Amino acid sequence: MNDLKLSILDLAYYSPNNHSAGEVLHNSTEIAILAEQLGYHRYWFAEHHNSASLMSMFPEIIMTHVASKTSRIRVGSGGVMLPNHSTLSVAERFSMLEALHPGRIDLGLGRAPGTDGRTAYALRRSWDVMREDTFPRQLDDLLGFFSHDLPEEHEFTRVIANPDPSLVPQLYMLGSSTGGVQFAIQKGLAFVFAAQINADMAIPVMQLYRQQFRPSKYYDRPKAILSISVFTADTEEEAYYQAAPTLLMWTMLATGKRITSFPTPVEANSYPYTPHEKSVRDQQMSKFVIGTPEQVADQLRLWAAKTDADEIIMVDGYPEMEARRRAYTLLAHQFDMIG
Repeated sequence: MNDLKLSILDLAYYSPNNHSAGEVLHNSTEIAILAEQLGYHRYWFAEHHNSASLMSMFPEIIMTHVASKTSRIRVGSGGVMLPNHSTLSVAERFSMLEALHPGRIDLGLGRAPGTDGRTAYALRRSWDVMREDTFPRQLDDLLGFFSHDLPEEHEFTRVIANPDPSLVPQLYMLGSSTGGVQFAIQKGLAFVFAAQINADMAIPVMQLYRQQFRPSKYYDRPKAILSISVFTADTEEEAYYQAAPTLLMWTMLATGKRITSFPTPVEANSYPYTPHEKSVRDQQMSKFVIGTPEQVADQLRLWAAKTDADEIIMVDGYPEMEARRRAYTLLAHQFDMIG
């Protein structure tokens, strides 16, 4: 699959021992510029709240900065957790981004809060809203705001999100189970499956999406993307060294331990795993692709073939800038993306 597109999802990991918060975001910008030069297809940012280790709280803010520093690569959210937001404000913000950077903006949408319940309440300020599944209605409203075609009887039918109904970013539904994919199927949206969260469900859910997809004004055929955590380096040993902080973080989350900051490579590689933690860590390995560029390329092509994915979004967890630069350069050469 030489035509397999590769993209990057940046979580903007923050470790006070390594970088300031500002440096984290400037480093992300630098990697996005490099990714464009190397031929990567899109560069996305996530939404997470109440985290001591992540600096990507509102993706559209860093998106605006990165889009202004690049000229070709698509820039997007992976994703905006719609229940945390006013639907109108999401439509307005992404319409403005599309106007500023036409044909380059992606809006990936998620149903989860991207945080804990107390923080979700702090964002939404309503326990009643918290108890309700607002996403289906919000998605309908969002599509209506973008297209200027809310039903006549809708309470917001006279509300205009922007003066120009052509200002619609590319729309993607995110999911890691059979829940989110149903919205992509029913609304005719592109779909991104998060194998970095639930790799075991990737194949059946992606098959379901292609089998049941309903064409829409957004997409006349299914567009399927797989995201997964990827670490590569000149040697397999170095790749695992760079992956160790993310592996430790996932292990801590799975065992109920709070992460105070993103571990450094030295901390992660010297961490004294208990037998139980080691077992949990081993269970996380299906969410990762780790190895030399040749090994990683083979695994990514295999994942794409098994899931019938049009594209792979690699989740970025590299703890060191030079390792990030080297990894993306190596993979670009491996996939003949340069030139």
